[in-house]
Amino acid sequence: MIMDLSQNGLKVTIEVGDDGSVALKEFSRIGDADNRKKISCWCPLAEVHLCGENQDDHGARHTGSVGARLLRYKTHNLTETADGQLAEILLSDGRMNVTVHYQFYKKIAAIRAWTTIQNIGVESIGLEYVSSFTYTGLDGGNGYTDNDLKIYIPHNGWTREVNWQEYSPFDLGLERWDKFSQKNTSTKRVSISNTGTMSTKEYLPMGAVLNCKRNTVWMFQIENNGSWNWEISDVEENMLYLKLSGPSEQENKWFKWLAPGEDFESVKTCVVVGENLNDTLEQMTRYRRKIFHNNYTNAKLPVIFNDYMNCLWAEPTEERELPIIDRAAEMGAEYFCMDAGWYATGSWWDTVGEWQPAAHRFPHGIKYVFDYIRKKGMIPGIWLEIEVMGIKCPLAKEWEDECFFIRHGKRVISHGRYQLDFRNLKVRDYATAVVDRVVCDYGVRYIKMDYNIDSGSGTEVNADSFGDGLLQHNRAYLSWVREIMKRYPDLIWECCSSGGMRMDYAMLSVGHLQSVSDQWNCFRNIPIAATAPTAVLPEQGAIWSYPVADADERVTTLNMINAMLGRIHLSGAVTEISEHCFKLMKEAVVIYKSYRNELPTAIPFYPFGLPNYHDQFFCLALRFFNCIRMAVWRTDTDQEQVTIPLEKNYHNVTILYPFNSGCIIEQENERFTVKFQNQYQAVLLEIR
Repeated sequence: MIMDLSQNGLKVTIEVGDDGSVALKEFSRIGDADNRKKISCWCPLAEVHLCGENQDDHGARHTGSVGARLLRYKTHNLTETADGQLAEILLSDGRMNVTVHYQFYKKIAAIRAWTTIQNIGVESIGLEYVSSFTYTGLDGGNGYTDNDLKIYIPHNGWTREVNWQEYSPFDLGLERWDKFSQKNTSTKRVSISNTGTMSTKEYLPMGAVLNCKRNTVWMFQIENNGSWNWEISDVEENMLYLKLSGPSEQENKWFKWLAPGEDFESVKTCVVVGENLNDTLEQMTRYRRKIFHNNYTNAKLPVIFNDYMNCLWAEPTEERELPIIDRAAEMGAEYFCMDAGWYATGSWWDTVGEWQPAAHRFPHGIKYVFDYIRKKGMIPGIWLEIEVMGIKCPLAKEWEDECFFIRHGKRVISHGRYQLDFRNLKVRDYATAVVDRVVCDYGVRYIKMDYNIDSGSGTEVNADSFGDGLLQHNRAYLSWVREIMKRYPDLIWECCSSGGMRMDYAMLSVGHLQSVSDQWNCFRNIPIAATAPTAVLPEQGAIWSYPVADADERVTTLNMINAMLGRIHLSGAVTEISEHCFKLMKEAVVIYKSYRNELPTAIPFYPFGLPNYHDQFFCLALRFFNCIRMAVWRTDTDQEQVTIPLEKNYHNVTILYPFNSGCIIEQENERFTVKFQNQYQAVLLEIR
């Protein structure tokens, strides 16, 4: 039986054999068919490794699981949902039912994929690995012996976020071709994973594969705010596969016993398909908007001032805040967020957890400052880090060990702090009480929720493994955030983790904004700002604009342009910069407000392909309803100009900001050239 689920530009074909075996034979774009005869056992719909059972393959790869090969087709259902069609394929081996879920989306070449397992037997089943999505056939029958196949991996790190790198299979040690037999395969795999609560501390949970011969790109993301894994390698006939999952025992110390009658749901993943990288990024952007739960206050995309970066540096006081509040209001900010330090007395890093204002900082009380913010026509916000408690916090001595992550009978300590366990009712009630206080007593309607430690593999409390405890906690924390959103429907919630160390779409489906980076140098912020829309929606990606006191016109406008195709986070030495530069910041805010309401429908694209961190010029474009707005940056290169292809049906290029940049635009046929006057200079263009 052939099950054809193709729709929305996706070619999806499932084959059911005479013996009931099931194989995903095609997952590509329509028009790019892979018609070869694939061996079904290497093309499972789900890969399941079970405790005590054979893994029939070499090496560390998540292939050849008996848990998958014994599964047989039972039935499938197609259900119409609000977003599109949901396909559910039920497989079983008599001990467990495995349901593979593919949620399709109208007019988007994307699926959301996950797997559920139910124990229908009489004995417990030990789960070591459960795929959320698996497909064999990225090579398309061409092998992968040359550079026709490209693998894109987004490296991520503190102050160097969203750093995409392009590799060939050979670069990654994957190339394998035995001239005597195509049955030999490599034990090498590309395995990218994260373990712990900082979900993106080394890599973003996404990637892409480009098959140049087929003009097909697969882009994918894993939606978990903790541990995750994806891998690419080959199987027989040199078929290249992709597997996406949440935590596993091998990579992340995750193991789960499934008792009779119990079930388990894997983490959600998404795979989109297109003809090129810009096409797949468009599909991913449209998909992310489907799963993003916004609210009516954040939907207005207010301009936010935050007093941290190149400003108060976590040292707020009433005396220092008031003149900055004045300047923020004059600049056009609509929200003013008091960042870290408001609770601090002396050395505070390892004493946090009570979240009470430091009286010596606010002689008239902290509410006086928030009332002043409202008097100036802005809405107040505050910084919290609710998931941690310092090891010297008085509450840490009073609370039971079960409130914290525990491994080997000891509390887990990271960077002088304990990790709170949000499965614990006492923890959730306390966290809710803190939010209630800042919202109800202080009048706060914006919370910057930061996170600056990493818990490691997880906790042993009420768990079958460390990773099991971590995954339960991850899900409990997201559930708590959703409860807070329901409790305060006008509250804007910013996700932060030392900037972008937890930039995943488990968090970003419930949080409204993402602090993309803590990079304090505006020049080094250029590649981060330019690539941010690959990782986070433009209307969610918060980028700092934070000129220092001696910033000149060039640096001030570059700072603003860094943020003008995302969410502007104003900061910096606004009480010290020149009046001319202050005026330039105000002008940028006015221009931004003229088009910000269009950001939630804008589509990002890259005229030169994905930027590289060391490029001489950077270019980010957003396609709006009736125009393109494009940021172009020159770095420290001696080259003074850059030529950019002009999109079809767009003829007129103008400089939107700054008005007097000194840059020159020259148009010629289907391209235009930007001539810069200085190094580290930027312009924002409008193309109609």
